[in-house]
Amino acid sequence: MSKKVLVVDDDPDVRSFVVTVLEENQYIPLVAQDGVEGFEMIEKQKPDLVILDVLMPRGSGIRLYRKLKTDETLNQIPIIMFTGIALRSFLKSQKALDEFNGGEIPRPDIYLEKPVEPEELVAAIKKKLG
Repeated sequence: MSKKVLVVDDDPDVRSFVVTVLEENQYIPLVAQDGVEGFEMIEKQKPDLVILDVLMPRGSGIRLYRKLKTDETLNQIPIIMFTGIALRSFLKSQKALDEFNGGEIPRPDIYLEKPVEPEELVAAIKKKLG
């Protein structure tokens, strides 16, 4: 049975790229344009993996990341952060620190900085899902 992968990104070109990579590798793509829509999809579809952008206009990826990491029913879902922001900047950003109430921000399972080659994305997905 194919695994479901949710792509949460506000950029239609990025969503299209990731969906193509997923389909070519026999994964079932699910798509959300922002963190709010992404959270609704997670609750309804129960994806096996989430590929998440950080900065989005409605419902930031940081907020969705916090929800996924702090909710006991969701924290087992692996996350690939897929963003144009450097990991060090993400872990030290005031927005992220505020979301985690100044506490330590859990490191993402996998952190990919855009742009990424399709092979690199596939390798990251396979590392989490097999």
